[in-house]
Amino acid sequence: MILMTKHFKLQLAAWALALACGLPFASLAKDATPPAKLKLDATAINRDERTGHSYSAVVKKVTPSVVNIISTRTLRASRFHPSLDDPGLNPFFGDDPSTRRGRRGGRGSAGILGSGVVVSDDGYILTNNHVVEGADSDGVKVSFGDGTQEIPARVIGTDPQTDIAVIKVDAKDLPALTLADSDKLEVGDVVFAVGNPFNVGQTVTMGIVSALGRGGFGITDYEDFIQTDAAMNMGNSGGPLVDAKGRLIGINQSIVNPAQGFTVGSGNIGIGFAVPINLAKSVMNRLIADGKVTRGFLGVMLQPLTPELAKSFNLQNNSGALVGDVSPNTPAAEAGLKDGDIITEINGKKTGDSRHFRLMVAESSPGAKVALTVWRDGKAQTLTAKLGALPGGGGVVARPEIFREKNERDALDGVEVDELSPAMRREHSIPADIKGALVTDVNPESNANEARLRPGNVIIEIDRQPVTDAD
Repeated sequence: MILMTKHFKLQLAAWALALACGLPFASLAKDATPPAKLKLDATAINRDERTGHSYSAVVKKVTPSVVNIISTRTLRASRFHPSLDDPGLNPFFGDDPSTRRGRRGGRGSAGILGSGVVVSDDGYILTNNHVVEGADSDGVKVSFGDGTQEIPARVIGTDPQTDIAVIKVDAKDLPALTLADSDKLEVGDVVFAVGNPFNVGQTVTMGIVSALGRGGFGITDYEDFIQTDAAMNMGNSGGPLVDAKGRLIGINQSIVNPAQGFTVGSGNIGIGFAVPINLAKSVMNRLIADGKVTRGFLGVMLQPLTPELAKSFNLQNNSGALVGDVSPNTPAAEAGLKDGDIITEINGKKTGDSRHFRLMVAESSPGAKVALTVWRDGKAQTLTAKLGALPGGGGVVARPEIFREKNERDALDGVEVDELSPAMRREHSIPADIKGALVTDVNPESNANEARLRPGNVIIEIDRQPVTDAD
């Protein structure tokens, strides 16, 4: 995905936050391909050290590993990317518009300029999917240093769900960056972004980690971004974000430009996002081994755990993933999960919220056994689930926070509902197994409207009690 998107489209008829939705992507990887030989350093930064007056030693260590990526593809009509026909959205900063031709009508070619980083001495390179997506079979080339020599590269595999891609050049003894443990990052750590913005040449910018675990933007299906104020612009896409020791901590992915209505724009304002290297590394290993990404599948539908809901469940905080529904004949059902359970930990690690829990399950391998700490009936208990394989992919629909009351008024004040007739099911694409009350109108001044309840939504439960019909 190459855009910071429009407003979220929320339909309660499909209110599930699907627990695992990955889309395998065929690649050039072969069976039994050995994993990339990575340099790893999981130690945390020494945060007691005094900052020096120059970072030139770090820059000299990092820049030889950074490459420019030129990706060309044949265009027909306006098929460069559907988003380019949307006046509300701008291209990602990995797309150099000066190289784009033939956008409207006829045929043409596009040259996409981005960045990448060498992660193994035998030629594996990490970048963004949107930098190489749709490239011609011989349309990806990389250049080191001054960019005077371009080397052909093969696309090993791509994963649109995380916007990560792996490419490879036939070379040996390349300067590979050491990978850090991105889970050990802290807000305030000094970071550097390296790339080729606006095709001016290799550029280094400095900032700090502004936030961790950012997501919910709709840029990709799986979002757990590092936010930084290190300057990024067109061409930085796919390049490395490194720490003060010159270790790779993230792959630069997108920037925000609020002047264009929360779209990804071309100018830096100090809000940039990078895919954490732990997530990118996990995706890379699967792409190299299998040519695709297989993800764990549990089979539950989630909804946000608001402070109000947490209080109603007698939970001291709103950390956890609230189970709204358990699909039959799934690992979740076999493990004994129930509607209304709040999953607070997976394998002893805090889930945070529904989005993070979904990511944790997706990163687990199919067939893996996971221990789930569940809050049920006012106490914690542990369940064990054997994950399945995610059956295909699909969009992500977040269930809105429906019952957030205000001023002690009825949360459903101003809401009109009707029966779920066959005609209504067809009109709103509501599955036959969904029972409840169809929302037909919402007063704009009501609490329900503020909580994002909308016509076409289906109310299936109120305060943990099932809703069977409009009455």
